[in-house]
Amino acid sequence: MKKIGLLFGMEQSFPPALVEEINSRDADVAAEFVQIGGITLDDLFEYDVILDRISQDVPFYRAMLKVAALNGVRVVNNPFWWSADDKFFNYAVAQKAGIPVPKTVLLPSKQHPPDTTAESFRNLLYPLNWQELFDYVGFPSWLKPFDGGGWKHVYKINSIDEFFEHYSETGDIVMTLQEDINFTEYYRCYCIGRKYVHIMPYEPRNPHHLRYKAGFAPTPAMTKQLTELCLKICNILGYDFNTIEFAVRDGIPYAIDYMNPAPDAERTSVQEENFEWVLDRTATFLIDLATQGRAVPKEYNWSAFLTGPSSTSGKGA
Repeated sequence: MKKIGLLFGMEQSFPPALVEEINSRDADVAAEFVQIGGITLDDLFEYDVILDRISQDVPFYRAMLKVAALNGVRVVNNPFWWSADDKFFNYAVAQKAGIPVPKTVLLPSKQHPPDTTAESFRNLLYPLNWQELFDYVGFPSWLKPFDGGGWKHVYKINSIDEFFEHYSETGDIVMTLQEDINFTEYYRCYCIGRKYVHIMPYEPRNPHHLRYKAGFAPTPAMTKQLTELCLKICNILGYDFNTIEFAVRDGIPYAIDYMNPAPDAERTSVQEENFEWVLDRTATFLIDLATQGRAVPKEYNWSAFLTGPSSTSGKGA
């Protein structure tokens, strides 16, 4: 019997519900919470598939998952890619692939990283030409980490004074300054297995518990466009479990956030209908992976999407 392991942290509803859903299906596949101790270089691991929901916060797990993948365990999301990934690079890749993204600038950290001095930055032209950057991005704008998540250290910037006030609070975090998209609609989309897409109207300006209570819905044409964009992004970047957020301005969906190694899937957060969808499609996808058997990860070929004809695999459901 094939075995699926769930690696998770503080989540309460999604992991146990997913284990129950997988084990309730007649698929000759069993699911359980991962149990692991000290790791040796010779460990082969007992799991065929591991769904990773926590290693972005736990370096020990991340190192363990890389060794598991080396031994053929299918890890979702692949730790070799997302741990080398960052949001600024994602914006650059998307832009080159013809996907609309906001104007974005990468900024050096306000403070020197640990164990560095001013001499470590001899190649950096500082002070920056701030006015040129402000003119490029405009106000209002958003100051946020180049590789962070969970709305940590995110600031809306309305003026030059506000920028420097908040920039001074960011310490040694590498930040981006990004154009504000004054949207009329906003969508958060699950993409599972690079073939299942679920589009959720989302209002990030509402209180957290009301963000899925939006007063708009996608037209059939917008649904088709968002589905195609989700599949294209996840195929380019190699994410098998992701959320992609789009802000729609003048009918154009701008990709805002799409690097999510472990996107939120808690029942109380995403609401019941969305929770049931992601539970069903994740179980289906993981069972299919387990049935295929073990496989060592292949190289990522995102460059092929930039130099040749773009393509996607699968259909939204």
